Amino acid sequence: MKKLILLCVAISVLSCGASKTVRVSNRVIKGDWVLSSITYNKPGTFNTTLLNDASKACFEGSTWQFIPNNNTGLYTINDTSCATGERNFIFNIQEVDAETGLYDFLLKPTNAKHKSDTNQGFRLKLSALSDTDMQWQQTVNVSGSSLIINMNFSKQ
Repeated sequence: MKKLILLCVAISVLSCGASKTVRVSNRVIKGDWVLSSITYNKPGTFNTTLLNDASKACFEGSTWQFIPNNNTGLYTINDTSCATGERNFIFNIQEVDAETGLYDFLLKPTNAKHKSDTNQGFRLKLSALSDTDMQWQQTVNVSGSSLIINMNFSKQ
């Protein structure tokens, strides 16, 4: 009887694991990326601060490293006219809709020991992911209308 209960508990735990889409996404995202461009879905010039850290100009050309086996990573601002250096984060990919394959990317800035000072994070839509390219989208409100920020990455 104890073995049967143990088996049922083990099956329950294993069946609650990440979906196949999320597991594949974690494999693909692993490694080094460059945030090659940031675009908007509307024309115009927008003064945006991304991830409560830096401007669009500072983020373009930044390098990113993703380590999915412990859901950690870091990005480095390389533009010398900005506050340069490494920033640590933890991340998680969450499937939103199994039928459409849409999923969210959750990112939380942390210190070097992967602890968050504010416990605040960012929910971004992982709108495209391939072996060479990735796109995140964030919808923000600007003067009463929605603006979509597209963050376009290239794998190194």
